[in-house]
Amino acid sequence: MIRLQQVILARGTKPLFDGVDVTLNPGDKIGLIGSNGAGKSSLFAMLRGELHPDQGSIEFPAKWQLAHVAQETPPLERSAIDYAIDGDTTLRALEAQLAALEAQPESAENGIAIGEMYGALADADAYTVRSRGEQLLLGLGFTIEQMEQSVASFSGGWRMRLNLAQALMCKSDLLLLDEPTNHLDLDAIIWLEDWLKRYAGTLIIISHDRDFLDGVVNVVVHIDERKLKRYSGNYSAFERQRAAQLILAQGTIEKQNRKRAHLQSFISRFAAKASKAKQAQSRIKALARMEELAPLRAAAEFSFEFREPLSAPNPMLVMEDVDCGYRIESATDHSFSEKKIVGDVKFSLQIGQRIGLLGVNGAGKSTLIKTLVGELAPLAGDMQIGKGLSVGYFAQHQVEMLRHDESPLWHLAHIAPNVREQELRNFLGGFNFPGTMVTSSIAPFSGGEKARLALAMIVWQRPNLLLLDEPTNHLDLETREALTDALAQFEGTLVVVSHDRHLLRATTDQFIIVADGKLQPFDGDLDDYKDWLFKNKLAKENPPALPPKSQAKQDALPLAKAIPVEPQIDEKERKRREAEQRQKSAAERKPIEARIKRLEEQMAKLNAKKQELSNKLADPDIYSDANKENLKNLLLDQAYLVKELEQTEADWLEQQEFLEAVS
Repeated sequence: MIRLQQVILARGTKPLFDGVDVTLNPGDKIGLIGSNGAGKSSLFAMLRGELHPDQGSIEFPAKWQLAHVAQETPPLERSAIDYAIDGDTTLRALEAQLAALEAQPESAENGIAIGEMYGALADADAYTVRSRGEQLLLGLGFTIEQMEQSVASFSGGWRMRLNLAQALMCKSDLLLLDEPTNHLDLDAIIWLEDWLKRYAGTLIIISHDRDFLDGVVNVVVHIDERKLKRYSGNYSAFERQRAAQLILAQGTIEKQNRKRAHLQSFISRFAAKASKAKQAQSRIKALARMEELAPLRAAAEFSFEFREPLSAPNPMLVMEDVDCGYRIESATDHSFSEKKIVGDVKFSLQIGQRIGLLGVNGAGKSTLIKTLVGELAPLAGDMQIGKGLSVGYFAQHQVEMLRHDESPLWHLAHIAPNVREQELRNFLGGFNFPGTMVTSSIAPFSGGEKARLALAMIVWQRPNLLLLDEPTNHLDLETREALTDALAQFEGTLVVVSHDRHLLRATTDQFIIVADGKLQPFDGDLDDYKDWLFKNKLAKENPPALPPKSQAKQDALPLAKAIPVEPQIDEKERKRREAEQRQKSAAERKPIEARIKRLEEQMAKLNAKKQELSNKLADPDIYSDANKENLKNLLLDQAYLVKELEQTEADWLEQQEFLEAVS
């Protein structure tokens, strides 16, 4: 087990941990959470032995093999598959010993040693190692052809996937993963989640993806107020327990404050009276003895909202037989060749649509988004843009597009040059850029702060169409939740590519999928997509093998222990499960209620416009010959409004049925 005892740690003048005591059991899958700068990475560094506590101790078995994801990847000429297999350090050490023995002169002793070494290699699964490495790399999005390419040929994000593969290849007892999903897309995350569920060792993971944490961890360790507190269950269970603690702590503090006020009142009234002096003195002592309760503080919530779009063209855009891809210029004769990624796209975007775009890595999701936003011209076909279309575009690498030598205020003033500085300052303050931060260079800002600035710039422009390509990269849990809430209330049209399943579930109504070079509707939810992914992309892969030590332990279990027995549920357990079900229902209701509210607001606006048109049509002058054109336009507008109102009411009824189903 891992035991931290009275650990104290400071980095410079900043105290991180103060008297930390926590115990983690073998086989636990632990989610380590806390605000940015709370000390999560420092705790990992202490576990790796790269950092030592100022006081106290950290203990875990010396024989444990520890694995973690390297943050740097040298530009090696070594192939991707060999680099991944290097993670199995035990195997590589045996191979090195064998090579040294085979290089020595032949002798009887040497021959015996070589024979023993081949036996050790067999025990270390040397003859299946390439197959295991290929399974890992396939799951993380590599093709068979890419596995033979050199490490140096891959971009930074793909090299991080190689480092992750290396960590997973290691037959470890303790696995430390720091934001492993940051460089992965949805299909790779789903695969990794499945792999980690099978991992037999102790896992500690830092992640801002709540669905990923819910699917993997069974323990949460929360860093708060320089302490570590252990909670049983996944992230959703932690949220429920934490909320209950906050309510209980607030009640305790209020009770103490009432008692303080009562004691103080008695002292004030009777301290000067001789007959009550003794009682007054005892209450003064009781008041002095009362321990000041420190309130449990929830993380400061960050929230924002998208402003109402200024216009709403319908349809917003229409694509007819469009081919999406790239024009590549030849380095020799400067001629152009075309590389089609997604072909024959027939697609239109209507007001209020909320679409999640699915597809495996490399299928063409980003290419399609870039074509929609106009960054890439269609290779063929016709794309019509609605009059008044205003696009808010968040690209995968949006943060890198910012001017790092300039301030948040400069960035906003650049797109709003005629707006008063104080108004821009007030707006940025709502995105947590207060005081001097608003005029400081963004170079030292965290990735999350830069992403927040990029979001602020989009919100300012009041788009009626949002195209978001992995908007949650770099965002912490609180900012992700704020973005999810804001998107759920957004009144325009939304197309989003995201590996954050919580965001997709809460903000989208339908899915479309890019697969086999085509764009088509996906009839199902994210659970159906997971099934589709394993049947199609990962159909040929076997489940990852457990490490030999753990497998041996499993094989040694008595047969009786291998047969699951349904436990008897007592009254307390029944109530706990009922409470969990209520919490789950509340979580499912939240996005549906947000959609209902949005539809109700939309219906109110449509009814107001309908009434306005009816008033104009009630005017006798509109039927004169001079107003024939106006009358025609009004009647067309009325017909369109009636149709749109009917559709909105149908959507509202559908959401009400969904709400009743989960209530």
